[in-house]
Amino acid sequence: MSNTGPLPGPDESTQESADTALRHIVDGFLRFRQDIFPTQEALFKRLANAQNPRAMFITCADSRIVPELITQSSPGDLFVTRNVGNVVPPYGQMNGGVSTAIEFAVMALGVQHIIICGHSDCGAMKAVMNPETLERMPTVKAWLTHAEVAKKVVTENCPCGAAHDTLDVLTEENVVAQLDHLRTHPSVAARLASGQLFIHGWVYDIETCEIRAYDADAGDFRPISQDAPLPMATPKPRYSPR
Repeated sequence: MSNTGPLPGPDESTQESADTALRHIVDGFLRFRQDIFPTQEALFKRLANAQNPRAMFITCADSRIVPELITQSSPGDLFVTRNVGNVVPPYGQMNGGVSTAIEFAVMALGVQHIIICGHSDCGAMKAVMNPETLERMPTVKAWLTHAEVAKKVVTENCPCGAAHDTLDVLTEENVVAQLDHLRTHPSVAARLASGQLFIHGWVYDIETCEIRAYDADAGDFRPISQDAPLPMATPKPRYSPR
């Protein structure tokens, strides 16, 4: 093998772009430390040694989805888990970060609500529809097998017309599928059965800011609004809490 010398590094424009992106993030932190933190210092002191979140929020890693912004939550309010496609692997198949976070949220933190939130224009769902786009990303492809049940449901039952209609329906069905997976986790199943835990399936529309929530009784997604009861995905409890 001939000695070709060191590999070329990034060109100047690429390096400049990378430096600018990082500088923006660092400048943001410095503004937070100087301008925001002092106004909320009492809150952070309370949070320094304990957390008591209102809910667990499982959503997509998509950079456009910011759970705290969408729900206007403060630090300490949400126990957030993010991954490609807002996936919840069935219990026992993959004891990784998502399963660990669920068990910790339920058993250690005692959260009473778990929200699984999909979103419009989801790249993960587009990939599920077009798996050939994942040939160079085998890890992502393997991960998204957890959404195959949603794809099968849509393929065999949805009279969808345009591709965007199929994407919307698949996004909803994926949330329903992940809710089903969530219920296989023993810690979740036990507290659902006693009425100590409530689960919710949402789809957030980036362009309109609408959230549609899954209504298990109706088998449909309905908009969240002030004028109607909140749609619920929680099954009816079968036992009284001890």
